[in-house]
Amino acid sequence: MKRKQASRTAEYMAFFRALESVRRKDRRIVSDPFAAGFISLGLRTAVRLSRLRAIGGLVERYADRRLPGARTSAIARTRLIDDLLMAHLEENPRQVVVLGAGFDCRAYRLPLPRTTTIFEVDHPSTQKAKLERLRGMLEKIPENTRFVGIDFNQESLAERLRDAGFDPSLPSVFIWEGVSHYLAQDAVDAVLGYVAGCCAGSLLIFTYIHAGLLNGSATFDGGKRILEDVAALDEPWVFGLEPEGLHDYLRRRGLQLYSDASAWQYRNRYYDRAAARMRGYGFYHVAAAQVMRGTGC
Repeated sequence: MKRKQASRTAEYMAFFRALESVRRKDRRIVSDPFAAGFISLGLRTAVRLSRLRAIGGLVERYADRRLPGARTSAIARTRLIDDLLMAHLEENPRQVVVLGAGFDCRAYRLPLPRTTTIFEVDHPSTQKAKLERLRGMLEKIPENTRFVGIDFNQESLAERLRDAGFDPSLPSVFIWEGVSHYLAQDAVDAVLGYVAGCCAGSLLIFTYIHAGLLNGSATFDGGKRILEDVAALDEPWVFGLEPEGLHDYLRRRGLQLYSDASAWQYRNRYYDRAAARMRGYGFYHVAAAQVMRGTGC
């Protein structure tokens, strides 16, 4: 990502959520009334026209041809992460940390307890753009939301969160969606190491891409094209994990694997029979892990 502009991929993900949000309620998998506020005028026009059923189908099919699997994977993974978060809230976590928040608006569109502090952590350029638009959509930013600017490749997550008032001894949920594949190995390990040192039982929900996509050991529909596209946006993917080794990889870093689902699996969960016709993004995964030891709670 260019240091002085917001992430282009964050805008595309918002576009997919906006498209989904104008579908009929009985067909809608995710509802994000804020998403359209984070996209360009041209994309907003496409979303408005998509309210017409025939045009909506055309827009979705065009997006699916241009970026095979990206839209359906993004929608289903967003819903899966929402469900994991809401289920874990029953265990009364005191803090939710959204790492690489992008244009995600879970802090505003989900019924999160006002007693839970939300920390939105992201690159300052993307965060600045997000705040400018949020202020135009909300009467006021919720008092329990805090914004933490960071470059994950250059700065210490522990220091930035501490300065914002995060308490690692309190039970927490960390959401790390659509970020790890942009980072160097050391930066990924630093984030995992920090989370593993927080309150035992805290949950990390994160996404990753299959390492085989990057090293050529596995073939995926649309894989070569997506790598070319993100490189052209100056947002190349550089980090991946092997699903077969994920349990051991996390355990060595103090985390216990809770669940792991590929795009095929979470699309099947939410799109039901329609998922059988969907192609692309088979390399994408959503996983969840709990802190094994950490600090006292």
